[in-house]
Amino acid sequence: MLTPYKHEPFTDFSIESNRKRLESELEKIERKLGGTYDLLIDGEKVLTEEKITSINPGKKEEIVGYVAKANQEHAEKAVQAANQAFQTWRYTNAIDRANILIRAAAIIRRRKSEFTALLIKEAGKPWNEADADIAEGIDFMEYYARQMIELDKGKEINSRPGEYNRYLYTPSGVAVTIPPWNFAFAIMVGTTVAPLVTGNTVILKPASATPVIAAEFVDVLLEAGIPDGVINFLPGSGSEVGDYLVDHPKIALITFTGSREVGTRLYERAAAVNENQFHLKRTIVEMGGKDTVVVDNEADIDIAVDAIVTSAFGFSGQKCSAGSRAVVHEDVYDEVLERVVKRTKELTVGETTTPDVNMGPVIDQAAFNKIMNYIEIGKAEGKLMTGGEGDDSKGYFIQPTIFANLDVEARIMQEEIFGPVVAFAKAKDFDHALEIANNSEYGLTGAVITNNREKINKASREFHVGNLYFNRNCTGAIVGYHPFGGFKMSGTDSKAGGPDYLALHMLAKTISESY
Repeated sequence: MLTPYKHEPFTDFSIESNRKRLESELEKIERKLGGTYDLLIDGEKVLTEEKITSINPGKKEEIVGYVAKANQEHAEKAVQAANQAFQTWRYTNAIDRANILIRAAAIIRRRKSEFTALLIKEAGKPWNEADADIAEGIDFMEYYARQMIELDKGKEINSRPGEYNRYLYTPSGVAVTIPPWNFAFAIMVGTTVAPLVTGNTVILKPASATPVIAAEFVDVLLEAGIPDGVINFLPGSGSEVGDYLVDHPKIALITFTGSREVGTRLYERAAAVNENQFHLKRTIVEMGGKDTVVVDNEADIDIAVDAIVTSAFGFSGQKCSAGSRAVVHEDVYDEVLERVVKRTKELTVGETTTPDVNMGPVIDQAAFNKIMNYIEIGKAEGKLMTGGEGDDSKGYFIQPTIFANLDVEARIMQEEIFGPVVAFAKAKDFDHALEIANNSEYGLTGAVITNNREKINKASREFHVGNLYFNRNCTGAIVGYHPFGGFKMSGTDSKAGGPDYLALHMLAKTISESY
């Protein structure tokens, strides 16, 4: 009998033993850098000549690892292997599938510092954010294991005299998982184990910027007892391998987290019915956000300042939930802006080898160039209050940047930048603030800072986002506590880490028996 679910606690690095443990693991990781990682197809490691090179974005000269790069021939073999494995995995007892997740979670928990160190190196995350990322991956496994045991019981429906009716869930088939690099462990794990525990087989195509930690996790699944062919590890390019998998007639389910551009294209391709395809593909898509922190004139200003800085600059703004817009009531606008600028100037930026670094690098050269371009746009659209500088000589570092006095239609108020840039706009009253907050094609997260209960109730009804937070920041959703997913162009509102998520990976089946 499993104990009730509780989220994995975060590590307190002010405790010397915790700090020493992670320092030790960082030293060990540095000695392992530059290793080679193979594909996994049908339980067999597969070498390839072509490799994906994973680098430390905070220290470009440091190679984290070389990961095998798949082609379409590998993709076809993976699909066939996953389809064959599905014929038995689908009938495996749900408790046995759940136990694999529990064992994998236990392995990660024992090696938490090691995985945290790897994430610091491969994604450039600060210590506390890397630790939280690993904890969230553990949470997904623990939570979904328990959810599957309950889901396996089916749902209660009515039976008439003379008949017995049941409502059950059955697996969909072969799933393709395409996770992002920004939560290189947590989202990768969650979107991989959800289809697995529901009885589907999986082809995991990791993000090309962070494939090493995905390879290490696949090895953990093997250690936990996952059968051959049930998980297949297939790094490769989106245009060659990604499109091939999305179009394949044997693929039943696709789960993707990434940009709006790629997500909408994938959604459209997945809707096509190809030759020898006898089902409609299910797609779970999360595509980003342009999220707003609303500050009312009846707000606690200390909470508001903390919410804006944390939401905007956590992991250098590289979160779909990042609060990249601050909409502040005109009565408190100047005070909030001044205090946020002051707090932002205190943030430290650098390679995340020590716990005192607040912000690390952005992920790669393309991201650096894109963000710096948006900063130039911002200089023409608003007033630069702080930041605006970048340095890509050793790593991809950008100073936390604030623009003020922006029009709601300005590009940096409307377009997802995915970097450490926050745009301030002034609202004349609370209704106007909500109007600005809703003026976006996205609808993922939002925060409202106010002590007025009527305004909290109003925002609850009218602020159109999937995850709405009051009197706190708009990032940091916890599995089982804050099911996560957004409206509008933020995606299919799949609510990862929530009670409805696993059913999205399955088909509901009604069985009626007369007697």
